[in-house]
Amino acid sequence: MKSFKLVTLIVLGAIGLKSQAQHAAAISLPLAGNAYSSLHQDSEKTLSSNGIVNWTNPKEYFTAYLRVSKPGVLVVSISDKPVIEGQSTLEFSINNQPKKVVFDEKKNFDGKIGEWIINDTGYVSITIKGISKSAGRFPSIKTLSISGTAAEAKMAYVQNNEGNFFHWGRRGPSVHLNYQQPENVNAEWYYNEVTVPKGQDILGSYFMACGFGEGYFGMQANSPTERHILFSVRSPFNTDDPKSIPVSHKIKMLKKGDGVHTGEFGNEGAGGQSYLNYMWKAGNTYKFLLHGVPGKDSLTTYTAYFFTPETDKWQLIASFTRPQTKTYLKCFHSFLENFSPVHGDLSRKVLFDNQWICDDKGTWTELKSARFTTDNTGAKSYRMDYQGGVDNGAFYLKTGGFFNDYTTAGKIFNRTSKGKKPEIDFSKLP
Repeated sequence: MKSFKLVTLIVLGAIGLKSQAQHAAAISLPLAGNAYSSLHQDSEKTLSSNGIVNWTNPKEYFTAYLRVSKPGVLVVSISDKPVIEGQSTLEFSINNQPKKVVFDEKKNFDGKIGEWIINDTGYVSITIKGISKSAGRFPSIKTLSISGTAAEAKMAYVQNNEGNFFHWGRRGPSVHLNYQQPENVNAEWYYNEVTVPKGQDILGSYFMACGFGEGYFGMQANSPTERHILFSVRSPFNTDDPKSIPVSHKIKMLKKGDGVHTGEFGNEGAGGQSYLNYMWKAGNTYKFLLHGVPGKDSLTTYTAYFFTPETDKWQLIASFTRPQTKTYLKCFHSFLENFSPVHGDLSRKVLFDNQWICDDKGTWTELKSARFTTDNTGAKSYRMDYQGGVDNGAFYLKTGGFFNDYTTAGKIFNRTSKGKKPEIDFSKLP
């Protein structure tokens, strides 16, 4: 009898431990950092720090994402009490398998949504659609609770808003190519060619071609009617507020090209900024040329030029001086980022090719090796949709859209030499 009781206690204990393990595996998926509206530009009205709110349009729907590293059962529920008006029906769907749930303000909601079989690792999308409502609004939902055997292993998602990660996480990871450069070279010129494949010119993208130790130079997709060629130089004064920069540390503009806007920037460092509104086209290749040379009194001058196939000529963007600085160009890199959180569910890709530097004696050197890195969003595994490498002989970067095949940060890639040294008459540049 004692033996039977002992076995029974062991079995019950094992069941209890299993139940606790399943309970411990449940995570809270905040929609504020992991969901997107089908309307994108208008989603700031319906996606807030409290998740889905003020949802009235039945044509609008939401999709939340998380990445699983173990196949199995995924159980979705709502642990926070949703705000319900009247009676409404929502449809929750994973892998085109919908489950309808009725919400009624006169009845207690038990939190159950449903469970799905996940057959593979990678990103899982949970779509939330409004089917019907008797009042003005669909339910407001702050978080989804995720559990089940598929949730027992590590998952990638934006966990909380510490460090403003609802913003950064919804933007998606920034990705970089850090070009390996020869030592002891006084690089005055830095050249790069950029091609955004057709269909990859997603709003909010910054395809940055010529990054250097003190700034960056590239092209942006700002709106359906506006695209910028952007050149910025950071102040040596460490701040995110350009107004706090002392006069002795301010970036000064020497000259600018026709139609170029100049001013200051902040939030991610601060300094001098210039941009040309130019409607560049996906599929075309654009050339970027940067000049950097130290002068007297600890001043370094940086000048940016942009070449378009549409005009077949080099255009001046701007020239700035940076105080407290005496250096040639260094820390060559390119990056791809999305600066629009509402478009972080869309994938974008860019090709960088034929990178060269030219020293103070006029000798050109080709840059053929690059190290891939990602930002803190990727490093924390909040998002793992980042990629880089070589595509048809050119370096490429890709981010956003919740694709599954990611590139390990720190990996070094080598492209085949093009041997196409830039043919530029520096004396004829504007």
